[in-house]
Amino acid sequence: MGKSESKEMRLDKAVSQVTDLSRAEVKRAAKAGRITVNGEVAGNPATKVSESDELCLDGELLEEAGPRYFMLHKPLGYVSATKDSEHPTVLDLLEEPNKQKLHIAGRLDIDTTGLVLLTDDGQWSHKITSPRHHCDKTYYAMLAERIDESAVEKFAKGIWLDGEKKRTKPAKLEILFANEVRLTIGEGRYHQVKRMFAALGNRVLELHRERIGDIVLDEDLVEGDYRPLTPEEIVSVT
Repeated sequence: MGKSESKEMRLDKAVSQVTDLSRAEVKRAAKAGRITVNGEVAGNPATKVSESDELCLDGELLEEAGPRYFMLHKPLGYVSATKDSEHPTVLDLLEEPNKQKLHIAGRLDIDTTGLVLLTDDGQWSHKITSPRHHCDKTYYAMLAERIDESAVEKFAKGIWLDGEKKRTKPAKLEILFANEVRLTIGEGRYHQVKRMFAALGNRVLELHRERIGDIVLDEDLVEGDYRPLTPEEIVSVT
C-alpha cells in the first residue's frame, strides 16, 4: 500500500478503506480470488496485511489516495452535509472513490447555489473555515427590494445583526443594479448574508457564492458539476 510502516490490519478492512467496497463485498471478492497480496491470491479476508504490502484488486494496485481537493457548483436543493435523511447532499453529486472521507470547506444553505470546496485535507479546510484565518467570500445576491447607495457605507462599517453582541466585520458591497448586488465578507456567521440584508429591511431572493479566497467558481462548471482544484488554487489557501 505504498508505506513502510508495519502496522497490521485485516485484509477486508484494508481494502475497504481504499475502495468503495463494503467489508462484506471485499470478503466476497477475496473468496472469488480477485484480491492479491504481494502477487499472491489472498482468499481469506481475515488475512493480516501491513501498510508495506502491495494489494491488488482485479490486477489493479490499491493505494491510499493522497489529499484531494475539488470545487463543486452547488445547485438548489442540495444540503452541505455528508449525510441527510430528507435531502440529497453535495456528496451525492461526486463520482469519486471513498467520497465519504471528503468534507466540506465552507457550507452553503440548501437554497444557495455556487462554489463549494471539498477536501480530505483537514488543515487546508481549517484555513478556510477558521475565524482566525482571513478568507474572504464573495456572493451575488438578488434582493426583494431596491437597495439604496447608503448601504455601501453601512456594510463597510459593519452591520448589527439581530441577536448579536457586536457588528459584523467590514464588508464590501457593490450595487450592480437596483436590486442586485455583489457582497464580499470576511467571516461566516450563521446565515450571515441573509441577516445582513434583513437588518436593512430587505430580503434575499437568490444567493450565489462566486469566490472563496482566491478560488473563483469555474464558469465552465454547470450546476451539479465539479472538478479537481489546480495546484495554483490549492496553494492559494495559506
